[in-house]
Amino acid sequence: MGIFGKIFGSYSDREIKKIKPIADKVLALDESMQKLSDEELKHKTVEFRERLANGETLDDVLVEAFATVREASSRVLGMKHFPVQIMGGIILHQGRIAEMKTGEGKTLVATLPTYLNALAGKGAHVVTVNDYLALRDKQWMGKLYSFLGMSVGCILHDMTPEERKIAYNSDITYGTNNEFGFDYLRDNMVVYKENMVQRDLFYCIVDEVDSILIDEARTPLIISGQGDESTDLYVHAKNFVNTLSYRIKDQSEENMDRFNREFREETVDFVVDEKAKTATLTDMGSEKAEKYFNVENLMDMENQELLHHIHQALKARGTMHLDIDYVIEGDDIVIVDEFTGRLMYGRRYSDGLHQAIEAKEGIPVKAESKTLATITFQNYFRMYTKLSGMTGTAMTEESEFREIYKMDVVEIPTNKPIARKDGDDSIYRNEQAKFRAVTKDIVERHAKGQPVLVGTISIEKSELLSQFLKKNGIKHNVLNAKRHAQESEIVAQAGRLGAVTIATNMAGRGTDIVLGGNPDHMAKQQLEREGMEPNLIEMSDSYFDTQDEEVLDARRRFQEARAKYKQETDEEAKKVIEAGGLHIIGTERHESRRIDNQLRGRAGRQGDEGSTKFYISADDEVIRLFAGDRFKNVMEKIDAPEDEAIEHKILTSLIESAQRKVEGNNFSIRKHVLQYDDVMNKQREVIYGERRKVLEGEDFKDSIATMTEELIDSTIDFNVKLDDNHKQYIDYEALYLFGRNTFDFDENFMNGHENATAAELKEMFKAKAKEYYAVKEEEFGEERFREVERVVLLKVVDQKWMDHIDAMDQLRQGIGLRAVGQIDPVRAYQNEGFDMFEEMNEAIREDTVRLLFHVVNPEKVQRVQVAKESKTPNPDTGVQEPIRRQEKKVGRNDPCPCGSGKKYKNCHGKNA
Repeated sequence: MGIFGKIFGSYSDREIKKIKPIADKVLALDESMQKLSDEELKHKTVEFRERLANGETLDDVLVEAFATVREASSRVLGMKHFPVQIMGGIILHQGRIAEMKTGEGKTLVATLPTYLNALAGKGAHVVTVNDYLALRDKQWMGKLYSFLGMSVGCILHDMTPEERKIAYNSDITYGTNNEFGFDYLRDNMVVYKENMVQRDLFYCIVDEVDSILIDEARTPLIISGQGDESTDLYVHAKNFVNTLSYRIKDQSEENMDRFNREFREETVDFVVDEKAKTATLTDMGSEKAEKYFNVENLMDMENQELLHHIHQALKARGTMHLDIDYVIEGDDIVIVDEFTGRLMYGRRYSDGLHQAIEAKEGIPVKAESKTLATITFQNYFRMYTKLSGMTGTAMTEESEFREIYKMDVVEIPTNKPIARKDGDDSIYRNEQAKFRAVTKDIVERHAKGQPVLVGTISIEKSELLSQFLKKNGIKHNVLNAKRHAQESEIVAQAGRLGAVTIATNMAGRGTDIVLGGNPDHMAKQQLEREGMEPNLIEMSDSYFDTQDEEVLDARRRFQEARAKYKQETDEEAKKVIEAGGLHIIGTERHESRRIDNQLRGRAGRQGDEGSTKFYISADDEVIRLFAGDRFKNVMEKIDAPEDEAIEHKILTSLIESAQRKVEGNNFSIRKHVLQYDDVMNKQREVIYGERRKVLEGEDFKDSIATMTEELIDSTIDFNVKLDDNHKQYIDYEALYLFGRNTFDFDENFMNGHENATAAELKEMFKAKAKEYYAVKEEEFGEERFREVERVVLLKVVDQKWMDHIDAMDQLRQGIGLRAVGQIDPVRAYQNEGFDMFEEMNEAIREDTVRLLFHVVNPEKVQRVQVAKESKTPNPDTGVQEPIRRQEKKVGRNDPCPCGSGKKYKNCHGKNA
C-alpha cells in the first residue's frame, strides 16, 4: 500500500466505510425481528412485494429484507449472518464483486441479495461452477427461501425442457454457467415461443466469479450439429508428422533476425514454441511434406487444406500432451481445464485440432461439427440487467473486471483475524530436487499428524509426486481429473489428522476443508456401507418438506450418524490445531497469482490455524517460459548444493514479474477474443431480437409484402445494364427467369412487356406478386398462412445465420494476416463482417419470398419444404417433419459431379 493508501485507506476500506451504516441498520432490527412469530416473519415477503408494487424500490426495502432473511436463517438453518456477511450482501446487491476469503460463508451471504432481488418478480439467478454445488446450494438454502414463501429451482444437465422452464419461472434459480448459457442459445433456436425456457435476464450472482468470468472467458459456448464427415487426411497427416524430427525452441532465441536465419538453416523438420503453443514446419520439413504427399508447392492455394491438416497434426504432437491438456476416456478425448483441473465434458477443440489429437492417440476420428449457435461468457453475462459476483480472489484481476464487465471489486474484511502463516518460497535447481524437498516436508508433518494438502498444476505432476510418497510409505489421496467423481469427498476430508491429499490446481473448489474432518461426509459414508440407496443418501441431508417414510427414516439415520461423527471430529480438530492446522504446499507457481492465492486460501478458514509454502524449481513451466535466462543466470551465481533451498529476493521478484507478464498476456488474449465476438454480438442481438418478434406472434404479412417489393426493385435495377456502347438495356431473359423461379409466375407472364421500362416492369411484377400471394393465402386460409409465414421466416433466418457464423469464423481465421499490410485486423473484421451481414439479410429476404411463393396447397402435399435437410412445418398441423433425401449426398471432399476434377467444396459446392 502506498503512502496515500496509508493515509486515506484503500478503495475497499473507503467503500466498506460507506456501506457500514446500512449494515448497522440491519443489525439494529435484530431484536424486533426476533419478536415476530413464524407466520409474521413469512408474511414479510407479501408486505415487501406490495410495497414494491406501490412504487418503492429494492433499495427502500433492503434493510428490512436483509433483517428478515437473517432472522429466518437463524430459525431455519441455525446460522445468523455476521456483520461482514451483511456487508458482502450489500455489495452483491449493488452489482459489484465481493472478495471474501475461503470459509467466510459466501453461500449464506448470497441469500441476502438473492431474496431481495427476487422480490421484484423477475427471477434471480445464482451461478455455480458445477452441478453438485448448484444442487447442494439449492437444497441447503432452498429451505430458507421456501420458509419465506419463495419458489426455488435448479438447472441440472439431464433435465427436460419442461423441467427447465419450471425452474426458470421460480423466484430463485440455481445452476451452472454452462447450463444458463446453453439454454439462452437453445431458446434462440426454437420455432415456437412455448418451447423457450428462460425469462429475460434480470439479476445474477456468480459464485467463484473469477473462475467463470476470467478463466473460462477464452472458451465460447458452442452448440454444434453434424458437419462434414472427417476425411482420412487427419490420419495421413499424423502418419507423416510421426516421420519428422523436431526440437523445442529455446526461449532465449529472442533475436528474431537471428532466429529466422537459423530457422531457414534448421536441421530438424519442425520447431515447437511452448510459450506460444505453436509448431512450425522448417524449410526441410516442407520439402519432406511435398515429397510425402506428392505436391509441387505446399504453399499453393490448392494445397491449403492439406497444409491446415499438417499444422494441426504438428500442434497435436508438439504442444498437446496426454494427462496435461486432455485425458482419454474410452474412445473420447476429454479436455482438461487448465485452471481448475476439471474435465470439460461436451467441449471440443475447434478447427480440427480435436480430430488431430484423436488421430494422434489412435482412436476413431469423429466427424467435424458445424456451429449452430455460439456466444462467449463475457457477452452472455453482460446481458443481465444487474450482475454481481463473489470469490476469495479477485483483486489481482480488478482492472479486467472494471474494463470488461464495468464491475468493481470490494474486499470484505474477515469475520475473525487470519491466523495462517504464509512461508517464503523455497527455490531449487531442478524438479527432482524440488520433489525430494516436498516429500521431506510432507514426511515430517505427517509424522506429527498435521494434515497436508498439496497443489499441482497437472495430472502428470500429481502422479509423479504420488510415486515419491509411495516410495516413502506415506498413505495419501490423489485428486485429479481422473478421479473427479470423488472430488468433494476427498477434499472434505483433507483436514483430518495425518491426512495427505494431492490435488490438481483448484480441484474441489467450493468444498470446505474442515479441520478434524467433515461429519456430513462421514455420516453419508456410513449410510453407504449400511447399503442405503444412493438417491436416499443424497436426500438424507436435504431441506425440502416431505412425508415420505423412507426419506424421513434416511434423515433420522443421517442425523444420528452425524451427531456421532461430530463429536469425534471436534476431538480430532483439537489435535489437528495442536499439530499446526492444515498445511498447504504449492509445488509450482501458476501462470496467475490468483490461482496461487486460491490454493493458499484453503488453509486458515474462519481464523483456523494453518500454514502455506511454495516449492519452485528452475524447470517449472512458468519460470522456464517466462523468466528464462535471467532466472538461470541468478541461480548459477548463487553457489549452493543441488538439494539446498535457495531463498533470494531477486528470484522471487523474477517469478512475480513472470506471472504478471503472463497475466497481462492472457488478459490481452481474452480482450482480443471479446473484440471479435463483439462484432458477432451486435449481429446476434439484431438476429435474436427480430427472431423474438416472430416468436411473439407478430403479423408479418406487411413485412413479407415489403420484402417482396424490395426484392423486385433491387433485382430489376440490377438487370438494367450497359452494352458495349454504354447504352442502357434491360436483361428481359434474366427477369423472366426471376419471375418464374422466385414467384412461380405462369410462363406467359412477360407477354406484352417485352419492351417495358424498368418502372413499368416493377409495377407489373409487384401487382402480379400481390395477386399470386393472395391466391396462396386463400389456398391455406388466412390464419394458417400466417403460421406458414412465421415458420418459413424462422427456418430461413436460422439456416442463413448458421451459414453466416461459419463464414465469419473462416474470415476470422485468416484476418490476422492483414496486420502484415499495416491493416488493423479487428477493424477489417468489423467492416467485412458488416458487409457479410448485409449479404445475409438480402439472402434471407430472397429465400423467404421464394419459399413462400412456392409453398404448396396442403391438400396436394403434406409438408412445406423450407430448406434442404432441415425440419419443415406441416401447414395442417404445424408439426416439424424431416425432408427425406432422394439421392445420395455429395460430400464436400468428394469429386464434383460436374466432372471438373475439383473437389465439390471447391467447385459447385462452394456456395452450397
